[in-house]
Amino acid sequence: MTYNNAFADMFKNTFDFNQLFSTQRRNIEALSEVNQTIVEGAQAISRRQAEVIRENVENTLKASKEMMTGGSPETSLTKQAELAKEFFENALSNLREITETVTKSGFEAFDVLNKRTAETIEEFSKASSATSKKKAAA
Repeated sequence: MTYNNAFADMFKNTFDFNQLFSTQRRNIEALSEVNQTIVEGAQAISRRQAEVIRENVENTLKASKEMMTGGSPETSLTKQAELAKEFFENALSNLREITETVTKSGFEAFDVLNKRTAETIEEFSKASSATSKKKAAA
């Protein structure tokens, strides 16, 4: 056996590079899908935060007008307390909603990665057993 033949035989039945490239292509596609999910989640969060800010500005202006209109100091204090409570409850509600959106987006991205990881392990397992069979046959 010559040196060239030995070198050629070494790589003959060892690994399917087409399978490797195919697996890596699907991995990249999965990462692209994850990135898309994350971007969509970030966009939804940004839109919701902009809406919250707009609502807060409108509510603050409305509250300021109400506070400026006459009335006794006791009435004014009661209105301030009610408005403060309302602002606090709205802030908690908005924070909860945004947190749920972040969590949902994260779980969706994780699911894609988890599924792809399981598929990759299965593909490598099948490729490994096929390679073992080729070596045994040779």
